[in-house]
Amino acid sequence: MTDDVLDTEAVAQPTVPPDLELPDDPSQAAEILVDELRTARESEAARLDDLQRVAAEFENFRKRSEREQQEVTARASQRVVAALLPVLDSFDGAFEHDAQSPSEELLLSGVQSTFHQLMEVLGREGLAVIPTEGEPFDPTVHEAVAGGGGDDLVVASEMRRGYTLGGRVLRPALVVVSPTEGVAEQ
Repeated sequence: MTDDVLDTEAVAQPTVPPDLELPDDPSQAAEILVDELRTARESEAARLDDLQRVAAEFENFRKRSEREQQEVTARASQRVVAALLPVLDSFDGAFEHDAQSPSEELLLSGVQSTFHQLMEVLGREGLAVIPTEGEPFDPTVHEAVAGGGGDDLVVASEMRRGYTLGGRVLRPALVVVSPTEGVAEQ
């Protein structure tokens, strides 16, 4: 019980910091204590602002680091996929060959299966084939190497596949263009 009484008395009796001298007049002492309290609250508010600023800066740093890591990963993925484009072109060249025997048909079937597996893996990385034949000519994804003859052009045939990676053009499709039917009839 003695401890309870001491605790109550400690709470009831305000403690004054040792570096603060209070005058004997209670009203002057109260003014000084109110000023000290105001100063302490302002100081704590400034510290809170500093902590909030540091927390915001850390959150921005975390987001920037995450974004930079994603960009590094995307660039690495782009380099690997770009290096594989000649391999995909070789597959396209192999598919142009007509099988002359059952063994060639079997071999071509295996090559097609391997190609589809590779395209599935690359597709999960964000690789997509740019649509060509019959599509309106779009100079942002198509590179015309032949044809022309008007403003409204359509892709007549594909010379080399084009690809996008993550929505960005990795390599434009090489195409032959021709006027659309409506323009050709006029």
